[in-house]
Order: sequence, then structure tokens, then C-alpha cells
Amino acid sequence: MWRLSHRADRAALPLADAHYNRQKPGTPQFVPPGRCVVLLAGDPAHSLWVTSWPLAEYTRHKWAGAWVNSCFRRTEGSDTASDMITAGIAATRAVYGDPPALGMITFIDRQEVRPTMVRGVPVWGWTYLKAGFVVAGESQSGLLCLQMLPERMPEPVAAVGSQGRLFAP
Repeated sequence: MWRLSHRADRAALPLADAHYNRQKPGTPQFVPPGRCVVLLAGDPAHSLWVTSWPLAEYTRHKWAGAWVNSCFRRTEGSDTASDMITAGIAATRAVYGDPPALGMITFIDRQEVRPTMVRGVPVWGWTYLKAGFVVAGESQSGLLCLQMLPERMPEPVAAVGSQGRLFAP
């Protein structure tokens, strides 16, 4: 469902610009500095996934070293969000190999994102929870952190356009 892209893909800009955490809409690059996996789905693009892998020594949260899903945006009518999350993790594993001990995290700003109502109770990150993430705590600034540890991750599956790994681990 995903195809490999890059941090300045013009086809991804409208999706990136619509994401609530976008720092400077309209600028050509939409990914935080450092290592990244950028995935697009659809032609024209209807969904965007970004995995960032910041160096632990430059990270200020308690999950330093984890992969970070810094952007997931999908339009209505595309594939199921939880399936796309699972496939995004699998494609990330195909690029990066074995996940770090802290797995993958994502942050949710509860001031910016509406919760899903589940049995009358507001739940933030419902699609991530359905995909296997668990609540891991809060950042110093109050963002909700969801985490998927390596043992819960799907097996690697290369995205369309991936070269594959040159050397076996």
C-alpha cells in the first residue's frame, strides 16, 4: 500500500501541510532533521507516513533512541488507518532493519486532535491503539506518547520502490 518517497516530495506537500504539527506550511521539506523514511500511498497521493529516527544524544524526551512516527495523514475513503499504520511500521523495518529497544513512538497533542469516542469515552490515538500501540506516558510539554515495542511490531515488508538492504544484518 505504501511507496517509498523522500522528505521534499511535492506530491506529499498538501498532506504534510494539512498535518497539525507542521511547523512551516508551504516550505519544501516537511520532515524533521536526521534519518527518515517517507512513504506515500495512492496516485494521486492520499496518505503520508513519516518515520524519523533522531540521534538519541539530540533528543530531549525519555524515549530517546526510539523511531518516531512524526507524521501520519490520510484522507477519508482511503485504506483503514490502523492497517496503514501497521504497514508503515513494516515498511520502516524493511528500511532500517531491527527496531531499537524502545521501538516506535508517536506523540499526540490533545489540544489539537479530537478524540475518538469509544463507548462514550474520549480516546486519543484510537487507530494507533488498534494497531498495537500502548499509552507510554506524556512528554515534558504534555504531549501524549503512544509506543509500540519491537516484539509487537509486524515483520518487515518493503514499500514499492524500495531497493532493499545491501547487506544482511
